[in-house]
Amino acid sequence: MDINHSYVERRGEIATYFDRTAVDAWKRLTSDAPVNRIRATVRAGRDRMRSTLLSWLPNDLRGARLLDAGCGTGALSVEAARRGADVVAIDLSPQLVQLASERCPDDLGFGSIEFRVGDMLDPRVGRFDYVVAMDSIIHYTERDAAQVLAGLAERTSRAILCTFAPRTPALTVMHAVGRMIPGHANRAPAIVPVAHRRLTELFALRAATTWQAGRTERVSSGFYKSQALELHQS
Repeated sequence: MDINHSYVERRGEIATYFDRTAVDAWKRLTSDAPVNRIRATVRAGRDRMRSTLLSWLPNDLRGARLLDAGCGTGALSVEAARRGADVVAIDLSPQLVQLASERCPDDLGFGSIEFRVGDMLDPRVGRFDYVVAMDSIIHYTERDAAQVLAGLAERTSRAILCTFAPRTPALTVMHAVGRMIPGHANRAPAIVPVAHRRLTELFALRAATTWQAGRTERVSSGFYKSQALELHQS
């Protein structure tokens, strides 16, 4: 599939941020280490979102291939593998993938995890029954996010579970203000608020007609605000 220049540019910013700046913070955030009040709300929100996405997957995943697209420190990959899935856990950041590999338990039951550094849209990664992209497209515009999801759909036979930053008045204002603050480019790439209806419309224009939107659920925990979306084959 053709890749928008804006997607490639943004992908580079995300890779640079997570590999050079954010690894220590994410290592702490995704552990049991004490964190401040703000990060505690983010941790709680991410834990709830991960549980939501996992609840949308079958309890028995034996024989299924699952792509954890933007695996981060690998918590979701481990849970999916424990249900029996053969997981490919991919992330742009070599340091995050290394951390995920180090945290991976030796015993995964019937499942397995293959850790890879790279782009979730790389066709060489293979085909899957399920794709989970938790907070992996939140830095992209609606157009680029829809393109990513359509690209994943080309290699997915059952369902894609993803999250996006819902376009609420509060998030839209925060995004606009953040872009005006000097030095914002040196911090985390901005989260881009996305309209649910617009995202699904753009996805429908790009994906095969056999795909349709399913369940959706919003998680709001202090500074963590994200919306889960299920896309599945009819």
